[in-house]
Amino acid sequence: MNWDWDKLKEQQQRTGGGPPQWDEFINKFRNIKFPVKIPGGPLLLLIIILVAFGSSTFYTVGVDEVGIIQRFGKYTRTSQPGLSFKLPTGIEKVTKVKVRRVYKEEFGEGTSGSEDKTRYGTDAETSDVTLMLTGDLNVAVVPWIVQYRIKEPYNYLFKVQNIRRLLLDMSEATMRLVVGDRSINEVITKRDEIATEARDLLQKELDNAETGIQIVTIEMKRTNVPEPVQPSFNEVNQAVQEKEKVTYQAKEDYNKAIPQAKGEAERTIKEAEGYSLDRVNRAKGDAARFVSLYKEYVNAKDITKRRLYLEALQDLFPKLGQKYIVDEDHKNILPLLNFSKPTGDAK
Repeated sequence: MNWDWDKLKEQQQRTGGGPPQWDEFINKFRNIKFPVKIPGGPLLLLIIILVAFGSSTFYTVGVDEVGIIQRFGKYTRTSQPGLSFKLPTGIEKVTKVKVRRVYKEEFGEGTSGSEDKTRYGTDAETSDVTLMLTGDLNVAVVPWIVQYRIKEPYNYLFKVQNIRRLLLDMSEATMRLVVGDRSINEVITKRDEIATEARDLLQKELDNAETGIQIVTIEMKRTNVPEPVQPSFNEVNQAVQEKEKVTYQAKEDYNKAIPQAKGEAERTIKEAEGYSLDRVNRAKGDAARFVSLYKEYVNAKDITKRRLYLEALQDLFPKLGQKYIVDEDHKNILPLLNFSKPTGDAK
């Protein structure tokens, strides 16, 4: 553009060759002609200026957040909830950080409909994120959710550039590390254990990176194998279940038969021990009785001999049946010897 030197010189002559003074600036505003006359125009203008100044110096921090104050881009202080004061815009800047809100990052299938619930990547990226190699060289689809809070606003704002990307990458790396140490069956059945280990490991890495993030929880969704191999995997699981079923049945039969056989053997052994003890005790008793009889016999041989003789006859005679006693002086015994027809009176 061409400079109008004549007008510029004329303006310098009117102002004395220097910049316009403050009173001249105010007079210009007073001389402004409005299309419609506004009562108290200068006062209204002053009020507008004061409101604009107040809005840039006073601010409110919510109960679930803190304010981070920067002066010419450098961190100066942290303001707590409530009404606070700062220097005008251009000198100090306030950034409000919600420290009580729980944010969520979802890895895998899901929908994102709120501010705190985001889905990691597109469908193709999500599919790649959830596909993981297990410790037994199988592929599993592992969707999960990370819930976190901001515990250190200063670190969250100034220590890491693109902190959300760092959180996503660390979460994926941590989950792959934990899943890679387990078999496919453990990944499917022990989701709570995997989630706990992944949370502790991820929190440790985030603290080392000074991200200012605190992991609240990691929630494991339904884990499965990829759809193309799912029928084969189901058949393998069915075969494994059948194997375990047969094994459990065999163990059940074993637990029934072996204790029963052991019980029978123990019973037989106890019976043999009882029989042995009975025979030994009886033999000892007979020996003791014989020894006691022998001692009495030694002390009184005639009496003992006669008693034994009488006891023997007492046991023997009832077993002999019909008996005939013949006097040796009797000469005629023929009437008594009718052996073919014994009578009950003859003795």
